[in-house]
Amino acid sequence: MHEPDAVEPATEGTLPVPPPAPTPAPLTAVVPGLPRRGLAAGFGAYLLWGFLPLYFPLLEPAGAVEIIAHRVVWSLVFCVLLLAVTRTWRSALTAVRDRRTLLGLALASVLVAANWLTFVVGVLTGHTVDAALGYYINPLVTVALAVLVLGERMRPAQWAALGVGTAAVVVISVGVGRLPWIALVLAATFGLYGLVKNRVGRRVPALASLAVETATLTPFALAYLGWIGATGALTWGQHGGGHALALAASGVVTAVPLLLFGSAARQLPLSVVGLLQYVAPTLQFALGVVVFGEDMPAARWWGFGLVWVALVVLTVDGLRAGRVARLASRVPQPSSGDAGAGSTVKP
Repeated sequence: MHEPDAVEPATEGTLPVPPPAPTPAPLTAVVPGLPRRGLAAGFGAYLLWGFLPLYFPLLEPAGAVEIIAHRVVWSLVFCVLLLAVTRTWRSALTAVRDRRTLLGLALASVLVAANWLTFVVGVLTGHTVDAALGYYINPLVTVALAVLVLGERMRPAQWAALGVGTAAVVVISVGVGRLPWIALVLAATFGLYGLVKNRVGRRVPALASLAVETATLTPFALAYLGWIGATGALTWGQHGGGHALALAASGVVTAVPLLLFGSAARQLPLSVVGLLQYVAPTLQFALGVVVFGEDMPAARWWGFGLVWVALVVLTVDGLRAGRVARLASRVPQPSSGDAGAGSTVKP
């Protein structure tokens, strides 16, 4: 479901002193300065997204577009109920009244709708592995976005990772005889969605943000459902109560991980969000190969191998950069008096 992610992890402070009997330290201890709730929200979001391919086949014979229409409508219903229960209407109204925020969330709604549709099409047509590839290469896309949109500079290792990731797409395309368009669309739309959420979502709570996004899409979703209902193609209510309930549950299934992701994106550096998102494609890849039995020719294995190498390079480089930043923060800064007495710190 990887923003874009900033080029390097933003970590501050010092590492904790190991206890006499070493035990695994929590991530917030190893990476100081990161909020526990943000980490929990991010991990929970990607864990739920990882198992999402198991859900959509249950909604057949509904088509992908009908499923997305139901996801939009029922997600809005779920958000409205939560806004009413938590009495946080004011945050949603504030977002709507601010033109810049509203436009940003409207753009986010278009991106997330495209992402949803592409993912469902991939799962229902037997391309779950391609969907996993899309979320694997998302960190590479976000590195590129950091350069193109945020004006950041890439280090040599990041250039190398981006090159290896590009080579992976070429290998898979040549080997299987087609461009993995599902993977590329998923990576691009989710990377851009993460960027927009990070820039706009910092000013809007996750629930209010999702409510505005789904409210923007709901008129189009209702129009589509009304149209296929008039033509007799609507599956809602035509295949038993269980199927209708499963379609309605798409609101909860969709909203919960998105709310968790929105909360994490507002609290965590994009680099950390990008690291957490490896959880989802790993689960999706396993489901595609083991559960759904999708074909994995040699070219695909080579391509995925290159992607994994690129991600290792990217991760190691980011952790190294974070360590350098932490060590630099420990260096005491000279006072004005010390500087006048001949400081040994080089300019």
